[in-house]
Amino acid sequence: MKRSEINAAIKQMEEMIQTHGFAIPPFCKWTPEEWADKGHEYDEIRDNMLGWDITDYGLGRFQEVGFALITLRNGNVKNPKYTKPYAEKLLMVQEGQMAPMHFHWNKMEDIINRGGGNVLITVYNSTADGQFAESDVTVHSDGRTYTVPAGTKVRLMPGESITIQPYLYHDFHVEKGTGAVLLGEVSMCNDDENDNRFYEPIGRFPEIEEDEPPYRLLCNEYRGSDPIPETRENS
Repeated sequence: MKRSEINAAIKQMEEMIQTHGFAIPPFCKWTPEEWADKGHEYDEIRDNMLGWDITDYGLGRFQEVGFALITLRNGNVKNPKYTKPYAEKLLMVQEGQMAPMHFHWNKMEDIINRGGGNVLITVYNSTADGQFAESDVTVHSDGRTYTVPAGTKVRLMPGESITIQPYLYHDFHVEKGTGAVLLGEVSMCNDDENDNRFYEPIGRFPEIEEDEPPYRLLCNEYRGSDPIPETRENS
């Protein structure tokens, strides 16, 4: 992705967040220059990859496959000093975009339509070898439990949610003509490095073409908290 695409997506999401009256943590608004001055007291943000995450899954087709998101809070399954067992995210999905089909090995999550258009969640059970099962899918949605045929697109209107259990394949995209969607995600601790099983092998973070300076840093771009030593020429 070009840095200009990333910057534009962040600004669009900031506008949508403001429109829907959702307040985000201060660290989501820091500039790269402000990040350079943040010390060890903010290591939880760095270690747990909180903040902005704009992804095209390495496919280079952000307007078709990908979305903008913020990880607002998260624990860390690899670091015992972070005991928080839950996570929360906020996502923006534009019309024409989609998240590719995947399941989580361990994480259970609720996907919530926080505002905007309607989102369609396609669901399949997984077979033992990771294929789409033909069996009916049990859906848990806002206190209601029911079954749907494999491959059903479950519609979530603003305020509605669905519970995604481990090994439940799901993708999501915006229902055509309804407009961009602001999604919430409340889940068990998030581990993007080990807990995602994509139906078709893809990447996770984009390769970035630096065609303009970054507006906000992404969650995998934070500098360390120790000062960078100055380089001086020998006199």
